[in-house]
Amino acid sequence: MSPLAYLNPKVRGLKESPTLRINQLCKEIAAEGKPVYKLGLGQSPFPIPDVVVNALELNAAQKDYLHVQGLPELREAVAKFHTQHQEVEIVPENVLIGPGSKELLFLLQMVFKDEVIVPSPSWVSYLPQAKIIGNTIHVLHTKVTDHWRLLPQQLEDFCQQNIKKSNRHYVMILNYPGNPDGITYHADDLKKIAAVAKKYDVIILSDEIYGQLHHKGQHISIAKYYPEGTIISSGLSKWCGAGGWRLGTFSFPAQLRWLLHAMAAVASETYTSVCAPIQYAAVRAFQFDEEIQIYLHHVRRILALLGQKTAAILKEGNIGVNEPTGGFYLFLDFHSFAEKLKKKNITTGTKFCNRLLEETGVAILPGVDFNRPAGELSARLSYVDFDGAKALEASYLIPLDKPLPDNFLEQHCNKVIDAAKLMVEWVNA
Repeated sequence: MSPLAYLNPKVRGLKESPTLRINQLCKEIAAEGKPVYKLGLGQSPFPIPDVVVNALELNAAQKDYLHVQGLPELREAVAKFHTQHQEVEIVPENVLIGPGSKELLFLLQMVFKDEVIVPSPSWVSYLPQAKIIGNTIHVLHTKVTDHWRLLPQQLEDFCQQNIKKSNRHYVMILNYPGNPDGITYHADDLKKIAAVAKKYDVIILSDEIYGQLHHKGQHISIAKYYPEGTIISSGLSKWCGAGGWRLGTFSFPAQLRWLLHAMAAVASETYTSVCAPIQYAAVRAFQFDEEIQIYLHHVRRILALLGQKTAAILKEGNIGVNEPTGGFYLFLDFHSFAEKLKKKNITTGTKFCNRLLEETGVAILPGVDFNRPAGELSARLSYVDFDGAKALEASYLIPLDKPLPDNFLEQHCNKVIDAAKLMVEWVNA
């Protein structure tokens, strides 16, 4: 009997994470002594703030199982964080702590029956999770000319055609600032999207894991305009640089507490509770005091400058790209090079990225990994291949009311700049 016969049909055909795949390829190329520019992995290059690391050290001896919903002090800190800094009223009993926002998203999709709406391009795990669970998926493709953002009318059209004709229930995953595009939503668009979701009773999972990396520190949660129907997803992985700590948070309105309870019930039978020392340390992070905010000011201005510079280099090379407003990603459009690339037998984003890596050492991920059409010539670039600790140290020496010097990027982020120039040269050759 074939080993596949023992597998659940829902997991057949699933592949390892695209970032794991690209990392392995980078290692193989580096082993050959060739230069590699790692712009595929979406991991913060910055160190975890010292005060948060110190809190972990102080709580290393914490060993007890904690409440499945999370450490009470942490839930209180998370609720206060959203209430004070995002003008969204959250109470501690409506916060759920999980081992990363990815696991919480999986639990949400498991306990929520029916259908999932995902604007594309989108993070790599949204659709595979839905497929594993067996949920019906609706992908709403966005356009580069719309800055890869879901238009309110686009959502209205979908709801008009689908929801009004069925008795199904819908949850929409909205991620911004976005992975893979680095773009956020303006307040007016959030208000309009919220109005449509409320009109058709669509629950929103607002993935705001990059919220505090809005380059101007002006992130707005859609929960401000649709509080009764929005779940806010956050965590430590991006703005706090603690991806490996695996701590995520979901904050619910009172009207959706039934979903929280269902998720907590499943959590109690799977992971039981999140690592105790990590939860105690996370309290310090979510206190979001002046020391944490200064750290973020420096992180943001480095990312903003690097994102703008990288996008400018690519634009000068006729590569389609929007200037980022948050996070550390750019989503690239190469359709204007289609005829030239076709002569090189490059007809898909996957072939494009493979050849780019082989011939230049620049590693980026194809758009198909982010739920774009298979034949589309698009890709995600993650501008994180630099020593974040050294860049941060250098930034701290420059007052926040002063701009970073002209040579800052060349001194501290040169690999990203060089990779962008290599890509322009290669695609235009």
